Amino acid sequence: MFVFDVYNHNAVHAQGGDRRKYRPVHEFSSICTTSDPVEIVQDLKPKEVYIADLNRLQGQGVPDINFDVIRGVSAQAETMLDAGITSFEDILPVIDLAAHPVLGTETASLDTISKIASEYPSRVNVSIDKKDGSILSSDSSMPADPFEIVELLNGLDINDVIFLDMDMVGTSAGFDAQFLSLIADVCEHDVLLGGGVRGSEDIRQLEDIGIKGALVATALHNGSIPVTMLQ
Repeated sequence: MFVFDVYNHNAVHAQGGDRRKYRPVHEFSSICTTSDPVEIVQDLKPKEVYIADLNRLQGQGVPDINFDVIRGVSAQAETMLDAGITSFEDILPVIDLAAHPVLGTETASLDTISKIASEYPSRVNVSIDKKDGSILSSDSSMPADPFEIVELLNGLDINDVIFLDMDMVGTSAGFDAQFLSLIADVCEHDVLLGGGVRGSEDIRQLEDIGIKGALVATALHNGSIPVTMLQ
């Protein structure tokens, strides 16, 4: 699944979770000649796209600054959207922007995730966000153990679970296959990985251990994964 972050209408590239250092994708990509998200999707024709709305995630600019761009992408590909949802009210302006809004542990509490999943069954993806070796969350009731989080999510009517290792995003540094295999065994939803994928062989390994998909950017931009695998 093709990933890009959107900031002030432009597609930017994530590296190690440090959002201050994100740059427009066309500055280094071997597959993008523009940083316009709609044009990129028109050119590459991916089946699925994951968008992180950095303006909303960082509370910068007007809340709907990227909505026109997101609608343009969603019209062409099945889209997951992380819009920094922190409360039930936050889902209302974005629920119709994408097929699958993403609720990240970085911003959403367990209570918010449960309420939204109940109101919009099978629509949302939940992202278990990890950085510096720990689960990212401001919710005191959020377990520190990702396996406990997965067990809680098993009781909710959600679409997919994403394991997002922000330290690995943009690094092409690989992943812990044994850990992910155990997560896939415990999780009753399909599991997607974000961060660390190096190339086509990694995709095959993830499939072998039961991971249903990978959120990929760097390996596509540097040519390690062919664009045809997106389509």
